Amino acid sequence: MKRALYFLFVLTMLITIPLYQPVTINAQDTASIEVIIAVICRDVVDREPVDIGDSFKATVGRLYCFTKIISTHSPIEITHVWYFGNTERAKVNLSVNSNSWRTYSSKIIRTLEIGDWHVDVLSPDGEVLQSLQFKITP
Repeated sequence: MKRALYFLFVLTMLITIPLYQPVTINAQDTASIEVIIAVICRDVVDREPVDIGDSFKATVGRLYCFTKIISTHSPIEITHVWYFGNTERAKVNLSVNSNSWRTYSSKIIRTLEIGDWHVDVLSPDGEVLQSLQFKITP
C-alpha cells in the first residue's frame, strides 16, 4: 500500500512539473545570445532562406525574416518587430528551444506599402540584437 501511494505521489509530482520554462535573461546575459544569420527573404524551404534580398517589388506578397540564434540559455524567446517607416506593423514572439536554433516570421506586404522597412530582432529583455533594412519598390 505504501508503495502504491508513493508511486501516485511521484507520478503526481511529475505531471505537475512544468516541462517548458523560459529562462529569464538580464542585460548582462544578453551577450550570451548571438544572431548568426539574419536575412529578409521571399521564402523559407527546409529551414533555409530562399531569395534573400534588401529590395523587393511591391507585388512580392509576403516576406520572411529568417534568423539563426546561438544562445548559452535555452529555452528563450526572441522577437521580430516589423516596421514600415517608423510605424510598427507586426510583432512576433519566437521560441528558441536549443542552443542553436533557426526561426522565422513573415509579413504580408500590401502593394501600397512602398518605401523603407526594417525588422528589429530583439533579445528576451527587449535589446535590439540586429536590425535588417530593406525597401519595397513600385
